[in-house]
Amino acid sequence: MQRLGSMTVAERKATTGLAIIFGLRMFGLFLILPVFTLYADALAGATPTLIGLAIGAYGLTQALLQIPMGLASDRFGRRPIIVAGLVLFVIGSVVAALADSIYGVILGRALQGSGAISAAVMALAADLTRDTQRTKAMAIIGMSVGGAFMLALILGPVFAGWGGLAGVFWATAVLALAAIGLLYLLVPGEAPRAADAPISARAFAQVLRDPDLLRLDAGIFALHLVLTAGFVVLPVVLSEYLGLASSAHWKVYVPVLLLSVLAMIPIIAYGERRRIMHRVLRYVVLALVLAQLALAWSLSSSLAILAALWFYFAVFNTLEASLPSLISRFAPPHFKGAALGVYSTSQFLGAFCGGMAGGALYGRFGVSGVFLFCAIVSALWFFAVLGLRAPVLQDEAG
Repeated sequence: MQRLGSMTVAERKATTGLAIIFGLRMFGLFLILPVFTLYADALAGATPTLIGLAIGAYGLTQALLQIPMGLASDRFGRRPIIVAGLVLFVIGSVVAALADSIYGVILGRALQGSGAISAAVMALAADLTRDTQRTKAMAIIGMSVGGAFMLALILGPVFAGWGGLAGVFWATAVLALAAIGLLYLLVPGEAPRAADAPISARAFAQVLRDPDLLRLDAGIFALHLVLTAGFVVLPVVLSEYLGLASSAHWKVYVPVLLLSVLAMIPIIAYGERRRIMHRVLRYVVLALVLAQLALAWSLSSSLAILAALWFYFAVFNTLEASLPSLISRFAPPHFKGAALGVYSTSQFLGAFCGGMAGGALYGRFGVSGVFLFCAIVSALWFFAVLGLRAPVLQDEAG
């Protein structure tokens, strides 16, 4: 019999398939990050404000549609919603690739974001794994995003050098089409939707009233607010304090992200083995406060900056892997998609607010001011998470 402490063959197959699919989609999104501002000036009507809107349009439509698509996945199944989202992403990529003005790219980016499948993907991962293996599955999916980010920093300029900005968007369209095929080749079939799981306002209200779910939603909002605000100034840190050209920033990000995994794995393993991940979470959030303070106070030493970056990414990756699993445990069994939709919306809203706050604070208080603000946000999250209760391990309850 399969031991409780390890994944079954079906769980490994499902997790690997979803990680590849999610990673491909995120790789397609990340490809534009290192090149967009370099090439967008050639678009008709481009201004700095509109270039920023072109990037932000994706996050806005993601935030607006995660909840509806999560709810729809509860009713109509995860696969159909994931496929529909990937098709919308392909259409948006094609629109952006064919655009010769910044307005066309904005439209394409908005359409890309309308394929909001994060909640459905995480809900499917939760459906296909046991409670005791769920954090491990989420961690693997999360690591695929980190790997996609690292590859995009290296390969984005290659695609842009081959076909300009249009070439990058064509590549994202091809990757999304590949993800649709892999969904059917690699991911086992899901269980049929429950007949008594209609999309109801009452059930949705149940998700919104749950204090533990709200604590976790606030957590992912804070985490991505901190992440986005931090990335407003991290390129400045690497350029001005470490003396690296922008084309060489990946030489710091890649090893730091890889080494951060070495800290993440034992923390999650400890929490899962003792069934206390909800309690471990508060200490990891406290570590996030310390990481932000370390970043604020490390600017006089290159070695201190690198150590603080490693500490921060180790904490971030642990939280990014743990929160979706906890959400899936607290969510009502037939409404995981709705709960994960609220979670994903909170995530994208946090990123939007982080970008706004990070830019404003950097202009007024400098690099350290942004990190100190992030430390305050993290401290507020720490106090909020102290009240988190222990989740019921649903597949052991019976």
